[in-house]
Amino acid sequence: MIPLMDRYQHKIKTLDELRQIIGPLPRKNQVIMCHGVFDVVHPGHIRHLLYAKSKAAILIASLTADNHIVKGPHRPHVPQDLRALNLATYEFVDYVLVDINATPLKSLEALRPDFYAKGYEYLSGPHPNTKDETELVTSYGGQVLFTPGDYVLSSSKLIEQAPPKLRVEKLVSLLSSNGLTFDTLRTTLDNLGQKRVHVVGDTIVDSFTYVNSLGGQAKTPTLSVLFDRRVDYVGGAAVVAEHLAAAGAQVSFSTVLGRDDAAVWVCDELKKAGVEVLPSIDAGRPTTNKNAIIASGYRLLKLDTLDNRSISDIAVQDITDGIRDAKAEALVFSDYRHGIFNKRTLPELFRAIPANTYCAADSQVASRWGNISDFKGFDLITPNEREARFALGDQDSGIRPLASSLYDLAQCKLLILTLGDKGILVCRDKDHEALDSFYVVDSFVDHVVDAVGAGDALLAYSLLTMLATKNDVQAAIIGSLAAACEVEREGNIPIKRDDIHAKINDIEREAKFE
Repeated sequence: MIPLMDRYQHKIKTLDELRQIIGPLPRKNQVIMCHGVFDVVHPGHIRHLLYAKSKAAILIASLTADNHIVKGPHRPHVPQDLRALNLATYEFVDYVLVDINATPLKSLEALRPDFYAKGYEYLSGPHPNTKDETELVTSYGGQVLFTPGDYVLSSSKLIEQAPPKLRVEKLVSLLSSNGLTFDTLRTTLDNLGQKRVHVVGDTIVDSFTYVNSLGGQAKTPTLSVLFDRRVDYVGGAAVVAEHLAAAGAQVSFSTVLGRDDAAVWVCDELKKAGVEVLPSIDAGRPTTNKNAIIASGYRLLKLDTLDNRSISDIAVQDITDGIRDAKAEALVFSDYRHGIFNKRTLPELFRAIPANTYCAADSQVASRWGNISDFKGFDLITPNEREARFALGDQDSGIRPLASSLYDLAQCKLLILTLGDKGILVCRDKDHEALDSFYVVDSFVDHVVDAVGAGDALLAYSLLTMLATKNDVQAAIIGSLAAACEVEREGNIPIKRDDIHAKINDIEREAKFE
């Protein structure tokens, strides 16, 4: 599939390349230019482009870059590289331009096409952009043409009816544009081992108590249930450590535990997983436990045993000693706001970080007051949309502006914003106008079993991939696939490299239509 895509890449040009190709006015071969989003190319677009091609020898199809599309919070559905490739595959389109500007005015000024084609719907009504474009084109002697209006169709309406399912096509395009293949991902996975990582964060014992409903009491609203079984999982920051160990890393873990049976169980489970545990034991607080009561697949109730007060000075000292002594290549702060991370402790923890340590962080705000922007200057942060909006106090912005603002506020080097069933958005450059500053990886979850814990798997595998390759595209993809594997099973089960290998194999077979 990738060689087939490469067959049309030569049509996709930069503005400077197009200026050299078509030359200045007057020119022997007349040029016509069309501009739009082209999120979903439909019959109205085809008719528009065909009409334009009939008026000139050379047709340039210009499209708006992803970061300037504001038609909806998760638009465009098709990323700019794939939208450009879609247009390039049409025989009647000679060249494709991804316009880095919010409007096509600068491109029109630079290229000065003989004709500029607009859709029939722009012929009447208040369209300020059309007025500006018309004035510019006529100023140098060009002509604006309006295509026939007997077939008008809206991409937005089509997308609202049935959003396009292009997750494999988007992934293949992203791989190809970055010189990567499925075999590259496999090789990277095989080389994730032996990195030394130190994790700091809140341990949670996640419990599922399964019951059978017996009905309610006759005289009171009390629900009566029959106990069936209880299953415990290592959760919170502890499962991040387990994911890292399952990927082959050498992992040490600093946390605070109570003096109770749950703490003993956690330490035993982590030891089995290959994690070196450095617990600070506080007899005055319990080991955090979150117990979901489940009947017939429904969560009736959740019982939490926890203490969210700030940890003691002794615990802070234990953790800072662990950070200094770990001699790790990378440090993960996994914040569930159960006492370890707060305004009192964070300065001490930051001062303990050795120079040149790769730092990653996540901060959960489902029921706590965590704030991912507390971890300023980190190499990698992986919040979800809710956490990003909480940090910025922003309920309204689209996803890309939201990511841009958080990237700037956190002063991070790589932001992976998780969007639930819509996948992830990656922001990797402070120049948010750059064409490659953002990209999307769609979700590859085939069947949701338990969505809890996806972010932990993503954080672990994205971090290790960055350590191994320094390639954010591979980190985002592998992290996203790890998250998909986690969602497809119940409870916090550490994801192994073989799990992700199987997911890659499935995707490649789909890409090759096997």
